[in-house]
Amino acid sequence: MFKTLFTNLRGNLLGGITAGIVALPLALAFGVQSGLGPSAGLYGAIFIGFFASLFGGTNTQISGPTAPMTAVSMVIIASIIAVHEGNVQKALPYILTVFLLAGLLQIGIGLTGIGRYIRYIPYPVVSGFMTAIGVIILITQILPLVGYYTKEDREFINEFKPEAEEILLDKILKDEAGEGILVLDDFRETVRRAEQITEDEIVVEAVTLAKSESSGVLGTIKTLPRALQRINWLELLLALITIAIIYGFKFITKKIPSTLVALFVVSLGAYYLKLDYRPIEEIPAGIPLPNWELFSQFSIGHLTPYIFTALTLAFLGAIDSLLTSVVADNMTKTKHNPNKELVGQGIGNSVAAIFGGIPGAGATIRTVVNINAGGTTKLSGMVAAVLLLVILLAAGPIASQIPAAVLAGILVTVGIGVMDYKGLRAIPKMARTEVVVMLVVLLLSVFWNLVYAVGIGFLLASLIFMKKIGDVTASKSKVVALEGADEMDLPWKDEVAFPDSLKKKVFIKRLKGPLFFGSTSDFQELSKEIPPEANYVIIRMGEVPYIDQSGLYALEEVLLDLNQRNIHVVFEGLQEGPKAKMQSIDIIPDLVPRECLMDDFKETMVYIREHVQLDK
Repeated sequence: MFKTLFTNLRGNLLGGITAGIVALPLALAFGVQSGLGPSAGLYGAIFIGFFASLFGGTNTQISGPTAPMTAVSMVIIASIIAVHEGNVQKALPYILTVFLLAGLLQIGIGLTGIGRYIRYIPYPVVSGFMTAIGVIILITQILPLVGYYTKEDREFINEFKPEAEEILLDKILKDEAGEGILVLDDFRETVRRAEQITEDEIVVEAVTLAKSESSGVLGTIKTLPRALQRINWLELLLALITIAIIYGFKFITKKIPSTLVALFVVSLGAYYLKLDYRPIEEIPAGIPLPNWELFSQFSIGHLTPYIFTALTLAFLGAIDSLLTSVVADNMTKTKHNPNKELVGQGIGNSVAAIFGGIPGAGATIRTVVNINAGGTTKLSGMVAAVLLLVILLAAGPIASQIPAAVLAGILVTVGIGVMDYKGLRAIPKMARTEVVVMLVVLLLSVFWNLVYAVGIGFLLASLIFMKKIGDVTASKSKVVALEGADEMDLPWKDEVAFPDSLKKKVFIKRLKGPLFFGSTSDFQELSKEIPPEANYVIIRMGEVPYIDQSGLYALEEVLLDLNQRNIHVVFEGLQEGPKAKMQSIDIIPDLVPRECLMDDFKETMVYIREHVQLDK
């Protein structure tokens, strides 16, 4: 592992430092977007970046929080916080447990080699998902972009006070039920406890309800009219200046990351001009400590609802990382180890979860920056992570003065950049079914649930694919009488002389492609196509590489029907895989004797000629 670690020391140090500088503003921004604060993004970048580089299978990869991983994490965090009465501290152990589980699942995916199947995810699903990520980021950043924060809108919060009182009263009743107190027996105790509810408690609960109402895409859209009536023009101006610098500075030079330039210029300008801006949440100084509550409060019951979510997060991280690995391979002319890379990513995400960081994956932009700056080994990724740790220790309180509007501006550019424009431009040229899959994933991801949208998109794409394969198989498979076999380009005329009077008694069925559940319905029509005067059916199996269980039972059903009608079946060109399947349920020899298995068409025609004449 360490044999080549310190080769090209200067290039790796420069690459790591450059990548770390690029990672800083993005880590802070993704932390804010996730809902856990900028420190969570920084912790994720430090621990994932270090351990994924150390144990991963891509030498030049820089890992940390990414847009797709943060978007999914945001949904997970919001749902768990909602379950825990809007209290982040109560919800944190459960949130980090889900992140830890996702990391452990990634390790399992890498160790078992399941990761190699990730490449089979259809492009329309990936494209729709990536574009949805961009749309979600853009929409959810509108409120901070205009400087609107729900907890500061007292008029909006007051609308939720009646509901907040009901929730607090309901908690009292639940507490009394747990203590064995019956309201009808001791009504005064209920009244006493209700009178002890303070205005502050009601406001806190109302703020939680208001924030929940305005969160996510739909919440943002519903709250937007209020936000536009209460625009904080300073916050909007700072965000727009940030966006302008990010895009404009690239025309001056690309050697210095424009995102970092925007962060420093706007932050320093706002600070020294003593503008009345909103800073980001405070970043704790010192080395991050493990969250031991992650283990002390662990409960399978609390984790069960999120197992599928953690699995989705693990696979998303795997896809994100391996795609970046391919980019790194193309740039460095090397070959990454995908399973080792997934193990490294899993270790990084697991450690990050223990220390309170959000999940991440291989980051394409940061990896490209690292390679262009001279990074060639794992050391570069580790240097980038150490640099972020140094910044955290030395400048945590200073970084806490960064305007929140700056990070909102950065996230807007991230949202614009992450969308799959290649896929969107290809829509007019794509098959209609693929466009449907892409749009279904896009719309469900944006307006419903990211996790379920991917699963539904994958299922829909799989069903469409199976339907197409079934249609292709059926279109290339038909039944013809032996006299019409020249339609199928069969060489029987050159093989044997066969009496014309008997040609109508022999039929040929050519199968092309796998016989699976997507094509069984068409295959079962076979027996209906055979007329009563037929004696023999030749089923040509040379181009059938695979039969699944559904296809096997469909074949058995057809053979039983033909046998009952005294129509004999001969298999020609049967491959070993399908043959073994048929033998496993005794289709061979019970329904088709072994002597009716022919290697080629010439042998088949000799057998048919002899037996048809004998039957005559």
